[in-house]
Amino acid sequence: MTALSPHLRQATPVVAVRGEGVHLDGEDGRRYLDFTAGIGVTSTGHCHPRVVAAAQEQVATLVHGQYTTVMHPPLRRLVDKLGEVLPQNLDSLFFTNSGSEAVKAALRLARQATGRPNVLVCHGGFHGRTVAAASMTTSGTRFRSGFSPLMSGVVVTPFPTAFRYGWDEETATRFALKELDYTLQTISPPADTAAVIVEPVLGEGGYVPANRAFVQGLRERADRHGFLLILDEVQTGVGRTGRFWGHEHFGVTPDILVTAKGLASGFPLSGIAAPEELMRKAWAGSQGGTYGANAVACAAACATLDVVRDEKLVDNAEAMGARLRQGLEAVASRTPAIGDVRGMGLMLASEFVTGDGEPDPETAARVQRAAVDEGLLLLLCGAWNQVVRMIPALVIDAAGVDEGLRAWAAAVEAGTSGTAR
Repeated sequence: MTALSPHLRQATPVVAVRGEGVHLDGEDGRRYLDFTAGIGVTSTGHCHPRVVAAAQEQVATLVHGQYTTVMHPPLRRLVDKLGEVLPQNLDSLFFTNSGSEAVKAALRLARQATGRPNVLVCHGGFHGRTVAAASMTTSGTRFRSGFSPLMSGVVVTPFPTAFRYGWDEETATRFALKELDYTLQTISPPADTAAVIVEPVLGEGGYVPANRAFVQGLRERADRHGFLLILDEVQTGVGRTGRFWGHEHFGVTPDILVTAKGLASGFPLSGIAAPEELMRKAWAGSQGGTYGANAVACAAACATLDVVRDEKLVDNAEAMGARLRQGLEAVASRTPAIGDVRGMGLMLASEFVTGDGEPDPETAARVQRAAVDEGLLLLLCGAWNQVVRMIPALVIDAAGVDEGLRAWAAAVEAGTSGTAR
């Protein structure tokens, strides 16, 4: 008999047979509140009627028109629609399938455009699991170990992770930027540095937001030294943080923007955006792929962008994120095991710590399992998996937030009192 790899272990025991909005129906007949959204993918909720209709219509006319062979209307529409939400100067697009592929496309473009070999990555960042993307990932050894040698030319610089350092945000930011300058002076000189890549909010690294001073500091150094600023918006884009793009919180525009996850409400689609002048510096033949910009995925993405606009889901993410955060902070205020609540919009997390402030993955895991018993699906993240994260679909309403908070409070009580399995 054949079976899935034993390493593909599910975070929950649920076998989902149907999805609707922010809920999943399990094979066990129980309805679960889904605060995972397919790891931030189902931005408009499970099976949004407009996304479903767009995909069904497209399946009946053209499933796949390989986009370096023929053009198809859904791709042309998607380019136009993204032009309405992207920064004005990011007017050239290249599409592929996954976040990892898009990150590698951004890296390839940066190296080809600048003629420089190195890329600076921020400590704690996650950029994917393929060899190049994993080489740029420092959120946990599980993503990058066991298949060395990794890609060369990757240089790690600090991220202002204030809670881990035990500092205030200003001190952590000052340290991170000072260390970046030291890195440019001692390891990767500007003449060898093609780009710096950063997530507006560390994803697998523990849902740690960047801040305006840090990102503006990266922008200033990129401009001064002639390297590129790449923002990995795979998880933070399409309204997740309460802005359409996470970088909008910081008053900075990247040279290259990477997008995926919530772009097509669950259909595989990713891409990069850059100024046309920069994109033209890619070498001939360096951009392509069999399945990139699949017609059905593009149709779903067009419908997704329409739903996000028409249902004002970016504003909803900001409002419901504030409501959710307030509830999480209330639970944390009476729970010594929760050391920090952080995030942006509907991208929030609670970090569990021991009595002496060390990471506590065991308690985080107990709480996450207890949440399933309460009908709430959650995921872990952080270097030790000590952080429980919440990423509900952007369509969630106040009733859904409150339902989730009730389940969370019960799960935290069970997980920290020793009554959880």
